[in-house]
Amino acid sequence: MWNALSLTFLLLGQVLVPTGPGAQKYQMPNSSSISEFLLLALADTRQLQLLHFWLLLGIYLAALLGNGLISTAVACDHRLHTPMYFFLLNLALLDLGCISTTLPKAMANALWHTRAISYAGCAAQVFFFLFLFSTEYYLLTIMSYDRYAAICKPLHYGTLLGSRACATMAAAAWGAGVLNSLLHTASTFSLPLCQGNAVDQFFCEIPQILKLSCSQSYFKEISLLVFSITLVSGCFAFILFSYVQIFRAVLRMPSEQGRHKAFSTCVPHLAVLSLFVSSSTFAYLKPPSLSSPSLDLVVAVLYTVVPPVMNPVIYSMRNQEIKQALRTLFGETLLWHH
Repeated sequence: MWNALSLTFLLLGQVLVPTGPGAQKYQMPNSSSISEFLLLALADTRQLQLLHFWLLLGIYLAALLGNGLISTAVACDHRLHTPMYFFLLNLALLDLGCISTTLPKAMANALWHTRAISYAGCAAQVFFFLFLFSTEYYLLTIMSYDRYAAICKPLHYGTLLGSRACATMAAAAWGAGVLNSLLHTASTFSLPLCQGNAVDQFFCEIPQILKLSCSQSYFKEISLLVFSITLVSGCFAFILFSYVQIFRAVLRMPSEQGRHKAFSTCVPHLAVLSLFVSSSTFAYLKPPSLSSPSLDLVVAVLYTVVPPVMNPVIYSMRNQEIKQALRTLFGETLLWHH
């Protein structure tokens, strides 16, 4: 969830930091003269590039497998047709889309020994990455409300999170993600680019594109930044409020077993939330003194790759319902083949 907040603060930093005079030697008249961007290479030597290709391929397949299994289990097992698992299905689909936005192009560039991405391809990558990440942030906010309703309002849970309400909230999260991404992507790519076409990242993202923009044009983003800060801060405040109420309700429970059961249903959500906080906060809000091309590359891989790979593990590690659904699903599949 902090990816949206962190991105907003970094964009604000780009607005306030002027461009150095040395960048003028790469000056271009406007973005219409750019037909492609050059992404940051994962390695300098051919052997390391191929090694990175196979490593990223393994990670990508692991993410596809984990999120695919979660999606299949929730979709096929009627026992998992509950609000919590409905939102988990949405989270798995978002993780699949998110990692599919960045890794395939990075793998292709490593395999074919190139750095190029077309202008349209870069714009599409920016749009889908921001769309999927911001939607995931909104979804995590909704999932905190689901846990709040389940623990603090158990008698009204069915009413508060009926099928229509769940579908409406999920649609609102996806719609808000599209709108947020569309506004930022359109604003970013309408700016004139005066500082070359080399992107200091292995995929296209807004902060890196803004570094290529004319410094006086940054201020066009300010109104959108204010909107994003307000929205993200409001959602974060809601998450904090939900968990304060949850902890208060759990501590008031008379039995230790009841407290343990209630809190255990929140642990996966809190773990996923913590993963977002730690990876994206360090990626976007780390001190400038810690920045270096190699460290920035490692951190970017961590915050774009680790959550989609680890989220299915976190949600299924101690979840007997998902494990049973997968056993049933694969058992029926094996019997059908025999």
